[in-house]
Amino acid sequence: MNIPSEIRAGDTVKWRDDSATDVFGNEVKSDEWTLKYYLRFNDASEAYTSTGSAFGTGWEFTISASDSTGFLPGTWYWQAVATKGSETLTLGYGNVSVEANLAYTSGPEAYDGRTQVKKDLEAIQLAIRTLIAGGAVQEYKIGNRNLKRYDLPDLVQLEARYKAEVKREEQAELMANGLGNPRNMFVRFN
Repeated sequence: MNIPSEIRAGDTVKWRDDSATDVFGNEVKSDEWTLKYYLRFNDASEAYTSTGSAFGTGWEFTISASDSTGFLPGTWYWQAVATKGSETLTLGYGNVSVEANLAYTSGPEAYDGRTQVKKDLEAIQLAIRTLIAGGAVQEYKIGNRNLKRYDLPDLVQLEARYKAEVKREEQAELMANGLGNPRNMFVRFN
């Protein structure tokens, strides 16, 4: 299945899928089968269906810019389902990352493109600075709920764990962008 692994909300998205075969080796092709992609998000109101049009023996799909504008950023899940009469066959499934559209027509709104791990690391570092400055309350009660803040050693340990996670994310992003694995070291002998 050739659905892109990343979609930018507000873009026109196109892809083509070749004909396939079923478990018995019979061809599943566009002159006999209809192929649909069902996309779902973790919000009950967010769903989209794209029906392929015949392209050779396969299918071509288009999600218009006006349709993708409404896609919420995050991980969407898809399932490619071929149907012929009463037969239904799942040809593939997976997920696609939907990224926010940064274009705007009037005043731009705030945008934070950091991952959740990076946001959490910043919050931990702020908590450490606040605690060092003596501005943190160790314990407090709201209604019938008690909240206890982390101690400095716990925060430092948590910071180290999140820094490692951020580093893993950055390395994965480098590899995904074709910039190689930063862990590889190449040695040349003359």
